[in-house]
Amino acid sequence: MTLDALIGKRIVIDLRSPYVCLGTLEAFDELHFILRDADLHDMRDSDSTREAYVAASKVTGVKRNRKRVLIVRADIVGIARLDDIVDE
Repeated sequence: MTLDALIGKRIVIDLRSPYVCLGTLEAFDELHFILRDADLHDMRDSDSTREAYVAASKVTGVKRNRKRVLIVRADIVGIARLDDIVDE
């Protein structure tokens, strides 16, 4: 899978910080990812684990709190399609 194949898809971006971001990948460049209809979630505001939060979001839908968000590429640990999240 290439990053180009993720354009227009709902993705999950795990960050080095206690944040996770879910949304639709709009664009990317060598420094940033731009997501629209995004949920930038601070895991410190939740009693659940990152994995449980993301799995629940797959079932209930992304809880949009940003129309658009710019994520710094250097802060990213991993990227996955939301459809590829498993809860087994």
